[in-house]
Amino acid sequence: MKPQLSQILVENYNLNEDILAEAQRVREEKGGNIGDILVQQKGISETQLLEALSNQFELPYWPILPLENIESEFIAKVPIQFLKKYFMVPLEYEKPITAANCGLSSRSGTDADKQVAPPGHVIAINDPLNFHALDDLVRLIGLTDFKLVLSGRETILSAINLQYDLRRDSAEELVQNMEENGSDILSEIEETADLLDDTSEAPIIKLVNHIISQSIKARASDIHIEPYQHSFTVRYRVDGILYDLLTPPKWIQPALISRIKVMAKMNIAEKRLPQDGRFEVKVGDQSIDLRVSTIPTAFGERVVLRLLNKSGSLLELTDLGLSRERLKTIKDLVASPNGIILVTGPTGSGKTTTLYAVLQSINKPDINIITIEDPVEYQIKGISQIQVNSKIDLSFARGLRSIVRQDPDVILIGEIRDHETAEIAVQSALTGHLVFSTLHTNDSASAITRLVDMGVEPFLISSSVLAVAAQRLIRVLCDDCKKPYKPSKIYLESIGVSPNHFNADHIYKAVGCDKCIGTGYRGRLGIFEIMVLTQKLKSLILETYDSNQIQSAARREKMLSLRQDGIQKVLKGVTTIEEVLRVTQK
Repeated sequence: MKPQLSQILVENYNLNEDILAEAQRVREEKGGNIGDILVQQKGISETQLLEALSNQFELPYWPILPLENIESEFIAKVPIQFLKKYFMVPLEYEKPITAANCGLSSRSGTDADKQVAPPGHVIAINDPLNFHALDDLVRLIGLTDFKLVLSGRETILSAINLQYDLRRDSAEELVQNMEENGSDILSEIEETADLLDDTSEAPIIKLVNHIISQSIKARASDIHIEPYQHSFTVRYRVDGILYDLLTPPKWIQPALISRIKVMAKMNIAEKRLPQDGRFEVKVGDQSIDLRVSTIPTAFGERVVLRLLNKSGSLLELTDLGLSRERLKTIKDLVASPNGIILVTGPTGSGKTTTLYAVLQSINKPDINIITIEDPVEYQIKGISQIQVNSKIDLSFARGLRSIVRQDPDVILIGEIRDHETAEIAVQSALTGHLVFSTLHTNDSASAITRLVDMGVEPFLISSSVLAVAAQRLIRVLCDDCKKPYKPSKIYLESIGVSPNHFNADHIYKAVGCDKCIGTGYRGRLGIFEIMVLTQKLKSLILETYDSNQIQSAARREKMLSLRQDGIQKVLKGVTTIEEVLRVTQK
């Protein structure tokens, strides 16, 4: 006779009798599974529940489901919603599964190479009592021989999403299918919660869903739909570089753009004026916010979608790519009670991300932080964030005037664009506030010139500005395929690296593999030029605001330039010489 689940949990996992009694009361009132109720009430963890079920039903518990080299032929027969509803997934393996493959060796001390399943079919389930659903699954697939294992809900959902995404029709196949049908394909159906759950047969919906999901999978930041005279191209930007994704026939263009405008709740009849919209999708466990912008061109509307992954956590200061010395400099600066700290760089150079990381580092209950941004890209808990709105005349300057009456300790201004905003920022810094903002200049010294051009007096700049940091984003080498090499002596000297300080193991070149979609790079880091306004620089600003003179003086004060910081990352094996030259060329 099988022991009861509650008995196993009390005896083996020290489950409190009062918590068990409360769970049993909830089950009598509302129904449900006693194990699920205990997990929801945090009486036990899901792992403890699965280990207890493994003991009760004599089924193996796999903490990890091996997802390499799996076959996914079943997905044409089984709806994804069925598997997600009952938390079960069939897997077919070409090779034997070892204890290490499914996470058993580290937990139980089992020999890592011990075989726990032969090649063939495995069905992972979360609840052994769902035997009716299991019977239906086995009948749908037509299995006669398989191994049954227990696994966690998130682990099973990840396996489901991966297989359905891998086996989804390619963009080219979808386009071919549309060309064969050639009928009216525009459909104004609202987007489902999860793109992978969308079972719509309309080819245009499938194509748009595929473009978005593939872009998310490739870690793209933007999707471009660009019309030309006889064709149109879909491209995506990965790590700052645009790559071609698809070139469908010209006749698909209006339907594709209309579908995106429907999703973004834009006016599909208006094709002569620029429009902005937004919508949100889920792909598996990722929540993505998409901002849509359309402009009319000679050959149709051009569309750009900006992708913001809301599931990803905000970066910490230590994740930005700052060296130890520069990290200490930043921490010292943000500890100041008042003053202005500016971050400069072109659009898309990571200025906002850096400022968010800084705010995260000082965000405490005893500090009042207020921001005004255009737009608010990520919500930060504990910080009041204001969105600029030109339709109601809520500009940076007008919002800033109201912010200073809200008793803030720290103010973040999304961007200093005009004299009025700059003036209020300076006055705020001089009256005891710490102010962060961004400027569009190429280097740190040019920020001083820009402020003077806006009409800020040099003596106010030298009194209020603490530091200016210029930054760029460089692509990071893919660890799976980067290859060491020895550059020529002339090449090293041209970028200011002495061959005497060169170590062949530390300089790498990009190669390209499946993990980095053939680019040789995966992810990005910042390179920084931090100009702290020392007493000498402040005195110089009172005499001249020529950026070249300020830059030269800052270098004499031991400021590292963007290129010098980039070369340090080359010597550490983080990136390539070509990447640093691409980003820092004048």
